[in-house]
Amino acid sequence: MPTIVPIVEGHGDVEAVRTLVNRIAADSFGVYANVGRPIRAPRKLVVKPGELEKRIRLAARKGDPDGRILVLLDADNNCLAELGPKLLARAQSERRDRKIAVVLAKIEYEAWFAAAADSLVGPDGLKSNVTPPDDPESLASPKKWISDRMATRRYSPTTHQAKFTARFDLGMARRAPSFDKMWRSVADLLR
Repeated sequence: MPTIVPIVEGHGDVEAVRTLVNRIAADSFGVYANVGRPIRAPRKLVVKPGELEKRIRLAARKGDPDGRILVLLDADNNCLAELGPKLLARAQSERRDRKIAVVLAKIEYEAWFAAAADSLVGPDGLKSNVTPPDDPESLASPKKWISDRMATRRYSPTTHQAKFTARFDLGMARRAPSFDKMWRSVADLLR
């Protein structure tokens, strides 16, 4: 199986992305993916001309000859339909010989947790009376939404993101269109 080398923006993403890719691989194909060590770079840097391209070159060197590259960023307030294709075109123009996917979580990665909030109830998780929002990707701040519903302490990406990624219900999260795109993109990279 080819190596997937992720490019992510946050410290919490570094550990979480490996878990997420492997969960999608297991659900889609019954296998575990070979996920390389993620490359972390702040989003505001990655979107600058030339910076994404540097990370694409590094990811290509880190992967095997048939390696794949996954760019996963928060969209923040950018339009997914504009920024995503622009970043993908830049990435593909840098390495046409690699299969590359760009996924932008609408607003933040944590919107995916909000979509599957009731699967995160429990110790070091969310309160028992939590109900997922009707439209998790319309939240102004998914991190704050999650933090306000924590059972014990405030949400911290470096503490909770990987743990929540290991246990949130992937099927429920697919009602968030950007997570559904993540699912389809990982499945495509693995084909």
